[in-house]
Amino acid sequence: MSVKIEFESGLSKEEKYIELVPRIISLIDDEKDFIANISNITSALKFSFNDFLWVGFYFKDGDELVLGPFQGKPACTRIVVGKGVCGTAALRKETIIVEDVNKFPRHIFCDSDSKSEIVIPVIKDGELKAVLDIDSGEYGSFDNTDKKHLEDLILRISKIF
Repeated sequence: MSVKIEFESGLSKEEKYIELVPRIISLIDDEKDFIANISNITSALKFSFNDFLWVGFYFKDGDELVLGPFQGKPACTRIVVGKGVCGTAALRKETIIVEDVNKFPRHIFCDSDSKSEIVIPVIKDGELKAVLDIDSGEYGSFDNTDKKHLEDLILRISKIF
């Protein structure tokens, strides 16, 4: 199924998310392949926001997070739970927004162009399955609008995990 992921110019971030989330859901509704779905989700997010530098999933594997489908430059392959932004979000099972990655203790620099980051945990049946990691090349790119809509997206797609 083909879904158009383009927006009218001048939409606010909130308006973009309101249009984008249902489009992503329609992308994965009729597809049963997990990798295809995760790949389309990362692509739709990456190419919907100009300031998204990197979008991808890390999947929990024991005490580590392992790189899954993503859009952007090559990334760290494994992250220990509890380290960096992704590992901290995984450990706490909560979304973390970092306005300046240079100020985050023990930040893992996979891409020196990354300036800010948001990480949303994927939890199903109380168990951490993955994290969605989004980096921006701009400081302070992420806020509560991103948090609200990305957490909603993760909740709505958690059935595929």
